[in-house]
Amino acid sequence: MSPARLKTRARLSEVRYEIRGELARRARELEAQGRTLIKLNIGNPGAFGFRAPAHLQRAIAGRIADTDPYTHQQGLPAAREAIAAFHRGRGTPQASAERVFIGNGVSELIDLSLRALLNPGDEVLLPSPDYPLWSAATILNDGRPVYYRCAPEHSSSGQGFLPDPVEIEALVSPRTRAIVLINPNNPTGATYPRALLEQIVAIARRHGLLLMCDEIYDSILYDGATFEPVAPLAGDLPCLSFGGLSKVHRACGWRVGWAVLSGDPAASADFHHAMDLLGALRLCANVPGQFAIDAALHGEDTITALCAPGGRLHEARRVVVEAIKASAHLQLVAPAGALYAFPAVTGIAARGFDDHAFALELLETEDVLVVPGSSFNVPYRNHFRVTLLPQPEQLAEVFRRIERVLDRVAERATGLAAASSPEPATAAVAVA
Repeated sequence: MSPARLKTRARLSEVRYEIRGELARRARELEAQGRTLIKLNIGNPGAFGFRAPAHLQRAIAGRIADTDPYTHQQGLPAAREAIAAFHRGRGTPQASAERVFIGNGVSELIDLSLRALLNPGDEVLLPSPDYPLWSAATILNDGRPVYYRCAPEHSSSGQGFLPDPVEIEALVSPRTRAIVLINPNNPTGATYPRALLEQIVAIARRHGLLLMCDEIYDSILYDGATFEPVAPLAGDLPCLSFGGLSKVHRACGWRVGWAVLSGDPAASADFHHAMDLLGALRLCANVPGQFAIDAALHGEDTITALCAPGGRLHEARRVVVEAIKASAHLQLVAPAGALYAFPAVTGIAARGFDDHAFALELLETEDVLVVPGSSFNVPYRNHFRVTLLPQPEQLAEVFRRIERVLDRVAERATGLAAASSPEPATAAVAVA
C-alpha cells in the first residue's frame, strides 16, 4: 500500500508567480536539450554580466572574519545606522537605527511585514499591475489583495500607468490595513510625481492606513525622471520604506534588503514589536552582505552613469523604445525608471490575443523567454514584460524575433476574421 498523498495549503492555489513558473520550467527543459535561450524573465543583473561594485566587494572581504556569528535580528547596528542616516538625508522623519530591519532581500521583509500586520480577511490595496510577490505574500498571510488600476493610458501628468487617487479611496473598506506603492514601478517603469504621492498619503491619513513603499529601484531613472520618496511626505504617519542592494547595486545574490519604519513611534510601536519578534524567529539576515551597506549608501555612485545617455542601461532602453516604435504590432509607455519595459500588443495581432500562448510560442520557436503581462495581476492579456539588462544589440535581436512571432499571430487573426465573415449575398438575376 502506497503512502497517502501529501496535501498542501489550499491558499497556494491562489498564488501566481510566472516569473519563475511554468514557462521558466519549460525553458530549463529546452536548455537541457541543448537550446540556447535569451531569458528576459528576471531582473537579475549578475546573469547579464553586471558585477556588484568593487568597493562593496572589498567591504565584505575586509570583514569576512567577523561574519561567522549570528547578529541582532534587525541587523548589524552599524549597517542599520548607515541606512537610517541615508534616510535622514532624504528627509525621512524619525529614521533611527532602532527602526531599521535588515532582511534576506526585500522579498523576505515584504512577507514578514505583512505577517506582522494582517489578520485573516484584512485587505491590502495593491497596484495593478503589481510585482506578484506582493499579492502572494498578502494571500499567504491570510489577507485579501484589492487592486487599484494603474492604467496604461496617459494621465494628466503625461505619463501612463499612474493610479487615480479617487479610485484608490473608493476601494478603502473597514478591513483595509495598508496601501502598497511600487515606485519606480515593476513592471511598468512608471515613476510617481510628488503631487500624486501627496494625495495618496492623504488617503492613508484619513483612513489610518500603513504606507508600504517598495522603493528598490529608487536610483534607476532615465531621461530626467525623478524619484520622490514617500516617507518625507508622510510625516508622522506610519510608513515602511523598502530598499536593498539587489538592483541599484547589482548584488541580487547577496540577499540584502532593508525596511525603514518612519512616522510617530507611538503609533507604530506594536507593529515594530511584531516585526522584531518575527525577525528573531528567523534569527538574523545574511551577515556578510550587511558589511557592504555603508559603502553602498555612502560611497561611490555607480548607477547614475549606467542610466545616463551612453550608459548601458540607457542604451538598452533606447533600443527597446526604438524597436517598439518601429513595430507593426507593439506600443509602449516608455519606462521612466527601473529595469523593465511592459509593451502592449495592438492592432490585428491583439484580436483574441493570449499573452501566455504568445510567450510559449516565442519560447518554443524563437528561444526567447518573457513574462506574460497577466502574471502581474492585470485584467487584460495583451502585455508582456522584458528586462532591460541584456546588451543593447541582443535586445535588438530579441525584438526582431518578437516581431516574427507577432507577424504570425496577426496572420492567424486575419485568417480567422476572414473565415468568420459571412458570404456576400448573391445578386438575383432577372430573367426576361
